Amino acid sequence: MKTGTRPDIAVTTPKAKLRLSAQDVLSDYRLAVRSRAASELSRREVLVGNAPFGISGEGKEVAQLGMARAFRPGDWRSGYYRDQTFMFAVGLADLSQYFAQLYADPDVVRDPNSAGRQMLSHFATRTLDERGRWKDLLTAGQSASELSPVGAQMPRSVGLAWASRLYRESPAARAVARGFSRGGEEVCFATIGNAGTSEGVFWESLNAAGVLQIPLVISVWDDGYGISVPNEFQTTKGSISAVLEGFRREDGGTGVDLYTVKGHDYVACCDVYQLATERARREHIPAVIHVTEMTQPQGHSTSGSHERYKSKERLRFEIEFDPIRRMREWIIREEIADVATLDELERELRTEVERTREEAWDAYQAPIRAEREQALAIVEAVAADAQADLDAVLEELRSAEPPSRRLIASTARRALVALRGREGSARDELAAFVESYAKRNDELFNSHLYSRSAESPLRIGAVAPVYPGDADAVDGRMVLLRCFDANLARDPRILILGEDVGKLGDVNLVFEGLQAKHGEQRVIDTGIREATILGQGIGAALRGLRPVVDIQYVDYLLYALELASDDLATLHWRTRGGQKAPVLIRTKGHRLQGIWHTGSPMATIISSLRGLHVAVPRDMTRAAGLYNTLLRGDDPALLIEVLSGYRLKERLPENVGEFTIPLGVTETIRRGSDVTLVTYGALCRIAMEATADLASVGIETEVVDVQTLLPFDRDHSIAESVEKTGALLVVDEDVPGGASAYIVREVVETQGAIDHLDVGPRTLTAAPNRVAVGNDGDYFSKPNREDIFEAVYAIMRERRPDDFPPIMPERRS
Repeated sequence: MKTGTRPDIAVTTPKAKLRLSAQDVLSDYRLAVRSRAASELSRREVLVGNAPFGISGEGKEVAQLGMARAFRPGDWRSGYYRDQTFMFAVGLADLSQYFAQLYADPDVVRDPNSAGRQMLSHFATRTLDERGRWKDLLTAGQSASELSPVGAQMPRSVGLAWASRLYRESPAARAVARGFSRGGEEVCFATIGNAGTSEGVFWESLNAAGVLQIPLVISVWDDGYGISVPNEFQTTKGSISAVLEGFRREDGGTGVDLYTVKGHDYVACCDVYQLATERARREHIPAVIHVTEMTQPQGHSTSGSHERYKSKERLRFEIEFDPIRRMREWIIREEIADVATLDELERELRTEVERTREEAWDAYQAPIRAEREQALAIVEAVAADAQADLDAVLEELRSAEPPSRRLIASTARRALVALRGREGSARDELAAFVESYAKRNDELFNSHLYSRSAESPLRIGAVAPVYPGDADAVDGRMVLLRCFDANLARDPRILILGEDVGKLGDVNLVFEGLQAKHGEQRVIDTGIREATILGQGIGAALRGLRPVVDIQYVDYLLYALELASDDLATLHWRTRGGQKAPVLIRTKGHRLQGIWHTGSPMATIISSLRGLHVAVPRDMTRAAGLYNTLLRGDDPALLIEVLSGYRLKERLPENVGEFTIPLGVTETIRRGSDVTLVTYGALCRIAMEATADLASVGIETEVVDVQTLLPFDRDHSIAESVEKTGALLVVDEDVPGGASAYIVREVVETQGAIDHLDVGPRTLTAAPNRVAVGNDGDYFSKPNREDIFEAVYAIMRERRPDDFPPIMPERRS
């Protein structure tokens, strides 16, 4: 121990009776100083151009030290980009990794949080090994991958904490708890800024937590502002804890425990976090800790200066109530260490942090500089060999500081353009370098959108449905009911949650009787709150369970779309394969009655949800086969059932829980030679009716059901059909230019079917407006039997006008 310290001194917190030795206190102080130094250096590195963007947690250090002392192995953090001190304190991140992420280093060893894919202070632990298999999540604490959208971490925080309740109360979950839970004692620590509590998902999540009674400890870091906007414009009464009084748990009922603590009071923060966390851990009572009087000494981020919007009085407050300054004053006052000792300690720590930053910068730059030397040697050789003027390209490649992979790729490609039309081994070497470098960087920056593990659903082949000779024709809903019943029996990890799925058994009775059979912890009713229904699923899936999230209609998926897009769809990619959440979203749509029960916003879905598989089966048997595939895989997915198909009769396979339909494999449901008609979902039945009419006038239409939009026709079977027919019509219930445009692009461009068309591709879509209630609205706003007949007939008339006279009298000019 250094001279000027008192190792014999210890502090005990007043309520929790947590004993803090002098060594504990000084260890925490060192962490705070290191963290602040890292924040300040990150800002400098952005301003000098070495890093793209900086955002960090200065001013929040002391409260996070208190939170860290309550955190145990197996617990989860689900926070936002201010929590670096906490991550350092619990050993889930270090300074080298912090600076690697600052520089966007794509090396997954140096930046295990995101491999350079996320900006600074977006933390994540790697819950999967290099083969995509679960690690033991109880050997250390875990951190769910961070999100930038404000408040988006809250719904999945509910799910992470809810999983502990499932592991404690559900016999099925307890049977698969090894490596995931110790009797449901794990706490989820969620953090959010004071301004973030204005977001609707915060309130939805808090309400869900209060209803569910789960071990969720929410910290509100309150520094008085949301970027430049002060609390009085953010929150009623200017205080989130004041507004939350109605949520306070009383007399053993539901609700949350509420605490308020000053963010610069080290002992009080340690005390409050011990109390709140142990009660949450033991009794599964959620808590909100409002941490007030926090500061933000460098402003919101490197994108601006807080001097522009904070008053002189507030700026003085930022200095006077700086939590590290206050902690230092307390240490001196308690005689734990003297001024000289702390001064020396701070100098040493800042030097250490700067040295770590330099090492991280050198490690990040070393491979890039080696790649530049390789590119230089190749371009110099080709310039000499081809006697080409590449001086400008070479000078740019040599002189740029710091070098980047973008620079290397750009200059090499421009050199290759300058050599077009020339031959030679040096040019061939440059071309090979450009191609290999593109592949290498594609792996660095674009890989792991979907699972690569042995459990990837893309590896699951076809198992045909088996029908006994006397197979009954049943309502389509019964096929799904038997499918889910079989899967619940097969895999204890599977659970189903959503509005009306439990006691009622779904509004279409797809789950009728399943709650009574499998239990209330496996078929689970929720409130009307789509974002947190999905959040419950994401959190539970992060902890090893297999939730089926029921969104009652596809129209209402929009309530959860931000979460599905920003969190679920990007999770595996933004952690470069480090985390997964195999959530299966079940919904229904396409056609029924009314504006919000006839939705088919497929372009919105497939554009927003890359990273999910999207299945669009035409009937309940195909839905069952796709469910069986997806529930055996480890990717998230969305399946949209045909809303008007639950009462249509289908045969019940005897292997209803076992047969599988591969993803990205189409089915040709009618053979033909004249036109290829591509569609999906409810339109398949209408298309088949129309093609029967077309056959009566001599037109044989081939109908292809795509079955899944993501992935799309991996075998290029549609292009093969177009090669035979020479014509393509895409029929779609989305708006004009919606999913039909995506399908045409995939078939014509990706699959190369343009070479086989002897007439331009055509689309037939819904109207641009929503659908009016009633059968007439459906008929006139969505593709119908006659529309399809006329669209196919028009294609044939264009090709063979003599054989196909006009349907309508032609107008005379």
